[in-house]
Amino acid sequence: MTPTQLSTADRISLISVSSTMKVAAEADRLRQQGIDVVDFGAGEPDFPTPDNIKQAAIRAIEGNFTKYTPAGGTSELKQAAVARHKADYGTDYKPSECIIGVGGKHILFGFTQALVNPGDEVIIPVPYWVTYKDIVNYAGGKCVFVETDEAEGFTLTAAMIEKNITPKTKIVIINSPCNPSGAVLAREEFEKIYHLTSSKGIYLLTDECYSHFLYDSSPYSIASMPGSKSTVLVAGTVSKTYAMTGWRIGYGLAPAEIIGAINKLQSHSTSNPTSVAQKAAVEALTGPQDSIPLMLAEYRKRRDFVVPRLRQIPLVECALPAGAFYAYPNVKAVMEKGGIKTTLELSERLLNEAQVAVVPGEAFGTDHHIRISYATSMHELERGLDRIQAFVEKL
Repeated sequence: MTPTQLSTADRISLISVSSTMKVAAEADRLRQQGIDVVDFGAGEPDFPTPDNIKQAAIRAIEGNFTKYTPAGGTSELKQAAVARHKADYGTDYKPSECIIGVGGKHILFGFTQALVNPGDEVIIPVPYWVTYKDIVNYAGGKCVFVETDEAEGFTLTAAMIEKNITPKTKIVIINSPCNPSGAVLAREEFEKIYHLTSSKGIYLLTDECYSHFLYDSSPYSIASMPGSKSTVLVAGTVSKTYAMTGWRIGYGLAPAEIIGAINKLQSHSTSNPTSVAQKAAVEALTGPQDSIPLMLAEYRKRRDFVVPRLRQIPLVECALPAGAFYAYPNVKAVMEKGGIKTTLELSERLLNEAQVAVVPGEAFGTDHHIRISYATSMHELERGLDRIQAFVEKL
């Protein structure tokens, strides 16, 4: 065989290893060496999965619910997903317009694979969650990045989107609340974007991963707009809302023909999501919802500590996040002071010299930020921010 025959497929070179997963792996490696690392990298709740959900999984195991299910998820879970979405947002999807996947990321991958042809353009506001860029590139699409207004809390407007629409635009992705900035798109602006995209026959993909974690407004889905079903795509997940990141269950809501296309893809890739995890997700969606406001209250407490504390660190600026559980401080002046060229370099130095794990802003499309997850204890937040301040003061 020639060397070319033994090489990986060209399409793999279009994507990179997830930066958040890479940071988590490096922090874990240091911990295995006995190094005391404060981890601000992980984008997952530090709360345990609620007991009623765990008990549902145990009952599923004891009842031998351990066989294959349909590739797109059980009818029971699809019904639970559409019923929860209706109760929370006033939508009216049918189980035939729902698919269950292996986490929200899997749903997003399914949407792009099912809809994006080579050369199609996908509009992505900046900063963006790390995976958007790679799944669009993998599908052969072209990412069109739209800068948001950091001075106004990373504000996004329909006018910003409109300036970047071309005849090749296929999808606009909105993540509100946003990972990594915590920005929340105003409902009126979201509706303007919907009217813009729907009038031009463009899909509007709403990533609702953090939709229940808003500090100053009520949960909202653009899919509740009358007549929106034909062009709005919903990517949802139980991962953050119910502290179920490791269970790997997400759901998509879309026109039945798109759901069918994703189901076809899943039938030849993942087969079904884990049977036991699906039973747990049914309980999460249909059972008590009281864990959500408890987590939100704790995230608010942490946010209200972290942002003022970051602003006390010399040369650091930080917009106030309106949702999710991330702070996204601007560290441009810190980098200039220390002669640090990239936030990747800064993140590596913070990990190796201060033993604090953060995610570099380059992963999210910006050059002068780091992402700090405050989904960890107040004790760890205090220790980590003290270490970051000490590091900055020594530069």
